[in-house]
Amino acid sequence: MASVTDMNVVSSSSVEVGIQNQQELKKGIADLYDESSGIWEDIWGDHMHHGYYEPQSSVELSDHRAAQIRMIEKALSFAAISDPAKKPTSIVDVGCGIGGSSRYLAKKYGATAKGITLSPVQAERAQALADAQGLGDKVSFQVADALNQPFPDGQFDLVWSMESGEHMPNKEKFVGELARVAAPGGTIILVTWCHRDLSPSEESLTPEEKELLNKICKAFYLPAWCSTADYVRLLQSNSLQDIKAEDWSENVAPFWPAVIKSALTWKGFTSVLRSGWKTIKAALAMPLMIEGYKKGLIKFAIITCRKPE
Repeated sequence: MASVTDMNVVSSSSVEVGIQNQQELKKGIADLYDESSGIWEDIWGDHMHHGYYEPQSSVELSDHRAAQIRMIEKALSFAAISDPAKKPTSIVDVGCGIGGSSRYLAKKYGATAKGITLSPVQAERAQALADAQGLGDKVSFQVADALNQPFPDGQFDLVWSMESGEHMPNKEKFVGELARVAAPGGTIILVTWCHRDLSPSEESLTPEEKELLNKICKAFYLPAWCSTADYVRLLQSNSLQDIKAEDWSENVAPFWPAVIKSALTWKGFTSVLRSGWKTIKAALAMPLMIEGYKKGLIKFAIITCRKPE
């Protein structure tokens, strides 16, 4: 494995891919989720992430909400949180959406949870759902930047990031913040979209691969991508331990076809049209995600680690 100092060399392959202006990026992310979160909740429920499926499984549309819960449980199991000795009591959900993971984890463990998002609409809806479910004293949400989290050092024994890392324009600072807010001995679970790892002979992705990623970036308000290996090196540079990573791309393969199918129903189609241009643009880009997965360019990665005691 390349040294941590090699990370910038590898990551520079994707510098020209994605939205580079950070204020434009943050506003675009907030606006996209302000527009689209209500549609997503109406059709798919309160978990705004991929589901976990057995490879080559045949699934019905009704299976997908269960698959999203399965994704959470699989992630916890991969990180060995199922061990009673590692039961978390304080959780931060970085990029919380409308709070599905926060509420699920708080209920599962009897823990307190704090969620952060760039979207005011998401934060308000997440808190309303928590209050309605009797979790208002356990779970709270706020608008905040994951690259500058409003929490003291070492506050959380579970740091949870489910499909938010791809929106982060500075991966080094993002990982540094995850490590900073983790308590000594705490667990970090990072589930995110990555591009494929580069081979030792490669200095960058191919021009065709960069072009495809750039189209996806413009639709979903994403900055430069990085690889799973890049994330591992960043975690190592923060002296984190027990680092594990796995490619779950095959396990999420049914997800994007299912999202497209739901968008093509009358309810989905009319909802997307009413929501606004950013949501329409994102919907039109969904086949590009399928293309990226099929070409082996896009990887769905889980990476877990522990902060030293």
